[in-house]
Amino acid sequence: MNTRELDLKSIRPEILSATINDHMSSEERFQNLVLRPIIKFQNDLLIEAFKNYVAKHKSVFYSLSLEKRMIYIENAVQKDMKFRNSLKGMIIGVFTVEEYKIYIQNSSALNKRMMNIVKDRLLSNIQLFEKPELLTAV
Repeated sequence: MNTRELDLKSIRPEILSATINDHMSSEERFQNLVLRPIIKFQNDLLIEAFKNYVAKHKSVFYSLSLEKRMIYIENAVQKDMKFRNSLKGMIIGVFTVEEYKIYIQNSSALNKRMMNIVKDRLLSNIQLFEKPELLTAV
């Protein structure tokens, strides 16, 4: 293994609940061994990216009910191709070369899994998406 590969793998968190067995599909194996640890590692960056997305879209998100905020997150991740591609880049950018070679063989199915995990992670952190308080002069 080269240094980049070792470094990338060493910084990923271990996910103890991720199951790996001989009966799972190659996509599920890739999801549990590669995608989940990377997305967990990139969590803070993904949250900041979503906050920036909200700000660039006139902060409409903050005026929505909780249910509509959840729909907003899902639409942003699943339907806004520019934002979706940005999120994918944050994840693919920390693949090893070997992982990337596996990814490109079935990128469509893996992208779907990747975006579902990201969406779930953003939804589980929805309490972090409150309107930032503006500083007022005293």
